[in-house]
Amino acid sequence: MTPLSTITPIPTRRFEIAVGGMTCAACAARVERRLNKLDGVRAEVNYATERAEVSCPADTDPRELIEAVHRAGYRARRVDDLDDDAPGTDEGEQHRRVTDLRRRLAVAAVLAVPLCDLSLALSLFPELRFPGWQWVCLLLAAPVMGWSALPFHRAALAGARHGRTSMDTLVSGGVLASSTWSLWVIADSLFRAAPVAPGLGQGLSLGAGGSHALYLDVAAGVTTFVLAGRYFEARAKRSAGAAMRALLALGAKDALVRRDGEAHRVPVAELLVDDVFQVRPGERIAADAVVEEGRSAVDVSTLTGEPMPREVGPGDEVAGGSVNIGGRLRLRAVRVGADAQLARMVRLVRDAQRGKAGAQRLADRISSVFVPVVLLLAAGTALGWLVAGQPVEQALTVGVAVLVVACPCALGLATPTALLVGTGRGAQLGVFIKGPAALEATRAVDTVLLDKTGTLTEGRMSLVAARPAEGVTRAELLAAAGAVEAASEHPVAAPIVAAARSEPHGRTSAAHSELGGPAEPRGLTEVADFVALPGLGASGVVAGRPVLVGRARLMRERGIPVPAELEAERLDRERGGATVVFVARAGGVLGLLAVADTLRPGAPDAVAALRALGLHPVLVTGDNAGTAHAVAEAVGIDEVVAECLPEDKVAVLRRLRAEGHSVAMVGDGVNDAAALASADLGLAIGRGTDVAIEAADIVLAREDLLVVAEAVQLARRTHRTIRVNLAWAFGYNVAALPLAMAGLVSPLVAAAAMALSSVFVVSHSLRLRGFRPRVS
Repeated sequence: MTPLSTITPIPTRRFEIAVGGMTCAACAARVERRLNKLDGVRAEVNYATERAEVSCPADTDPRELIEAVHRAGYRARRVDDLDDDAPGTDEGEQHRRVTDLRRRLAVAAVLAVPLCDLSLALSLFPELRFPGWQWVCLLLAAPVMGWSALPFHRAALAGARHGRTSMDTLVSGGVLASSTWSLWVIADSLFRAAPVAPGLGQGLSLGAGGSHALYLDVAAGVTTFVLAGRYFEARAKRSAGAAMRALLALGAKDALVRRDGEAHRVPVAELLVDDVFQVRPGERIAADAVVEEGRSAVDVSTLTGEPMPREVGPGDEVAGGSVNIGGRLRLRAVRVGADAQLARMVRLVRDAQRGKAGAQRLADRISSVFVPVVLLLAAGTALGWLVAGQPVEQALTVGVAVLVVACPCALGLATPTALLVGTGRGAQLGVFIKGPAALEATRAVDTVLLDKTGTLTEGRMSLVAARPAEGVTRAELLAAAGAVEAASEHPVAAPIVAAARSEPHGRTSAAHSELGGPAEPRGLTEVADFVALPGLGASGVVAGRPVLVGRARLMRERGIPVPAELEAERLDRERGGATVVFVARAGGVLGLLAVADTLRPGAPDAVAALRALGLHPVLVTGDNAGTAHAVAEAVGIDEVVAECLPEDKVAVLRRLRAEGHSVAMVGDGVNDAAALASADLGLAIGRGTDVAIEAADIVLAREDLLVVAEAVQLARRTHRTIRVNLAWAFGYNVAALPLAMAGLVSPLVAAAAMALSSVFVVSHSLRLRGFRPRVS
């Protein structure tokens, strides 16, 4: 038997496939089943976005996946990258679909309205029946039953060739049954001179009618109502994806790049990391970049929802897709293509829209068997009415009503449309929800753990004190600390490194000034064997000697004694809210460094907003208790857990869960990644580290902490919309089918109700476009 440790995992790949020709949730379920029958393939098909997300072995040929979709009777193409989703691709197909539906609906409505009016008048007032009136009805109905209903017939025929059924099978079957019966009645009247009566009166009331009633009005009316539903559904789905298309449209098309001493305007796809490019006022920034020259205001509202432009200067980072609204900027690209912030935002939104809530998976399973069950119910119902002694046309009417009233489309649209609109609206507000799991988690969350540095505070600290030990110079202290911290990404490291680099060397500043020269910045020694110690500090070897930079706890754990005067100053500084680290070299303390952070401007209001939502805020931080309590008091938090290592934060989460709480975590750094992944709901500040963003369920692009409360509100509102959609979809079918089988719903009313059910689900989801957060 092969040991488990020697088994090599099978490498996998992920493909995205655009699927065309799906008309209901049953179609999506069928494509999903066909793909999942392939060896090693796991697929999820989204009816609303018409996409299949496929995970398969690395050696799988994508053409095999596409061929499997073709064999199921649908169109397919592979989506490789962001360019395949650019506006104009799927948008053009959606536009053509909407246009085609509008034309067919216009013809159907123009002919069906006078047909139904004529049929009703002749049914209610027999004396108005004129010779050949049935031929007039047939003339009006033929284009509707033929050309207008052609998409239903074509899809039903294609399905029959592949041994599948769909919503089109039900609609086509109902229209063909009504029209075939009517044609037989007309033919019978010609050969036997049998009396013919309009069927609309019976079709509306299901009362006793003549034995030779025409149902041309039913065939035309059903076609018109279903086309109307499809048309409004297609328009609504197109509107639902508007935010996503707007996000995709934010990218610049080209950039003015300086290469080989000359400026060239090149497509964004050809932009490389470290390319230097210029952005004039009014232009979009082509890639994530660092300002090398110039000062300006940058409009980031379309990316993060921040209403105020952001002032930038040399050394500041700017995001691709934002707009330069001030002076000319000279920028150096740091992230391009798929690594840029805009591309990552688009991926977050798209991944969320592909997901499925637990209730939606149940709806998909029901939809996959729904149509065959309805066909059996319709046939059984018609047979039952015949056995009960009812006329053939009465049994036909009830059977058609059962066929038409059952619509699985609403079930398939309930979750995807709400996700499509909700995630799109979130992108406009700077809130990126990764999927339905995040929505489901927000419903139960009652406690929020907030990290301090970079979350409640700005995360951009400055050095406020450098106290060397006896016999050590300030320059020596900063040189040792700066060399180690230069390799760290912790927020405390940046001000120490900046101070070390700006510290003059060789002579004191005063002496150098007396000689007439400017102070020289310090060049930092390169560190070797750097080790980050999460929650404690960092270590490394500088100029051949081991250096340790970290909190008092780290000194105690390493057995390094701290002089009494430095310990006293540490306590004093920490009571004032500063963060203090000691610097030790070769087992002796060189001194202490104190850095201070400032609160985010909206932090107190954000905490108040979370309380207004019924959430209990808790501050958890790796910082000392004095600093943590000072920050907590300033923002209005009454529960603090300080000096937490990453595993301590996870332990706090588990303790709160054991007490019956559902916990959310808000953070931005490496220290927070484990807690973000372990929490019921993880929210990462978008400017945080990659590992924190990957671990979170919701990513917040704005620096305004009020966005946390906005994210919770949006997630709850989207989840509530999904629940209402699913309740309506299930409730509609549960109520409508028995009524139709009992003969209490006519085919025309059934067609209208079926169309309105899908329109209601999509329209209800579209209300999320107007979501406005309410914060206190």
